[in-house]
Amino acid sequence: MLAVLMVAVLAFAATNIDDLFVLVGFFADPAFRARQVVLGQYLGIAALIAASLAGALATLMVPPAYIGLLGVLPIAIGIRKLWWAWRAPGGRDEESHPAAGVHKILAVAMVTIASGGDNIGVSVPMFAHRPALQQAVIVAVFAAMTALWCCGAHYLVNHRALGAPIRRHGHRLLPWILIAIGLVILHENDTLGLIGA
Repeated sequence: MLAVLMVAVLAFAATNIDDLFVLVGFFADPAFRARQVVLGQYLGIAALIAASLAGALATLMVPPAYIGLLGVLPIAIGIRKLWWAWRAPGGRDEESHPAAGVHKILAVAMVTIASGGDNIGVSVPMFAHRPALQQAVIVAVFAAMTALWCCGAHYLVNHRALGAPIRRHGHRLLPWILIAIGLVILHENDTLGLIGA
């Protein structure tokens, strides 16, 4: 069981390092509340775990090029944030109606899912052919690591020395981070060739 714990911790850390930077950006963006970021991150990780478990059950892997198509989502969200920043330079959020909270949670979740192609690629074989107890341990580790990632990003944004510059510039960098992650996802999964075909 200790080996399963170690593998789960290493797999999560290796496949979610980019999420740490995205979380810092979301926490630094005054348009997002901390709970919206945390809920969105958990929703995205839960969807990735569900997809991995389904893939392990079916013993089928979705071709990476099709998983890579999800890279379009962070690019679209980043471009949308740039558009609204240009249109409303005062920093007013583009979504001030009551449903905006749900949209923000879903935006974080979609970015998490989009950057999770490598998560699925690693998690499917990790879940495959394991007893239910070991699968449950892996899911529990992923949930705990998600909390650690959220706490770490939130801590950086609110750090005495680092927090002020991150809060001042983080929301401006977030759209560019999202676009860059989307392009990396498209490139790593050879999706640009699929789109051009």
